[in-house]
Amino acid sequence: MSSAIATAGVLTGFEAISDAEKAPFQFADKFSLKIFGTNWGFVGNTDAFCAAIKKEGYDGLEIWWPGTKEKQKELFTALKKYSLDVGFLCGSGEREYAKHLDIFKRQINAASTEYEQKPLYINCHSGKDFFNYEQNKAFIDHTTAATAKTGIPIYHETHRGRMLFAAHIARDFMEKNPELKLTLDISHWCNVHESLLQDQQETVKLALSRTGHIHSRIGHEEGPQVNDPRAPEWEATVKAHLAWWDAVVEQKVKNGETLTVLTEFGPPHYLPTVPFTNQPLADQWAINVHMMHLFRKRYLK
Repeated sequence: MSSAIATAGVLTGFEAISDAEKAPFQFADKFSLKIFGTNWGFVGNTDAFCAAIKKEGYDGLEIWWPGTKEKQKELFTALKKYSLDVGFLCGSGEREYAKHLDIFKRQINAASTEYEQKPLYINCHSGKDFFNYEQNKAFIDHTTAATAKTGIPIYHETHRGRMLFAAHIARDFMEKNPELKLTLDISHWCNVHESLLQDQQETVKLALSRTGHIHSRIGHEEGPQVNDPRAPEWEATVKAHLAWWDAVVEQKVKNGETLTVLTEFGPPHYLPTVPFTNQPLADQWAINVHMMHLFRKRYLK
């Protein structure tokens, strides 16, 4: 199935909402809203990716901290060439706690001090859902110290499989750690709790107040990513996410702060596919570009 067929004629739902409605609060300065692209699913090297997002009009990219000097040089050369901002992603996949924490600390230390271009933020895949509270708290403690030392905002993502995988678990961390700041990818919580979180509104409100960075993927009760948010059947789900993002924007506008946003709809198998053919049901790149335009239309005066 071609992307043209998959998205042809779909001008209701998501796009209608974004075109017809402005949020109650908007940024007066376009530089107060920075929108980043993801290389997740992109086929090509760093230079090609940077060229592609620059052409689309993104402000920068979010990318895993490069593990080698060669990859770091490749990244920083491309950032300079295309005049792009950057946010780094740090984390570890190790199952064993001590090794996991050690890798995480080394990534944070490098990403916050060894760069050629200072990142606007660092986003963390923090800990594991099966580590205990004190073990996961060590990730918060380390990033708090790193932010105090470098001035770089460091956020912990609300992500399945990680420390903040569920709303009620994240609430415990937020209440006990007032310095904890979030990357809000609330799509994961919709999936984990099999709801649009109607029964956890106070917890969501607390999370929104702690949000510094947004991953703008739209999840639903049965998955972390709708097949195509422009389709009219997802209108209620889209509106729920917009209401959450509106609250974050309101807070940032009132505080005179910059908001960073990553458009992070993923490739297969985050993006559903046709059985047997593995063909995606929609165009990942096109959806992410639409997300970029939606944020600009909705949140800039």
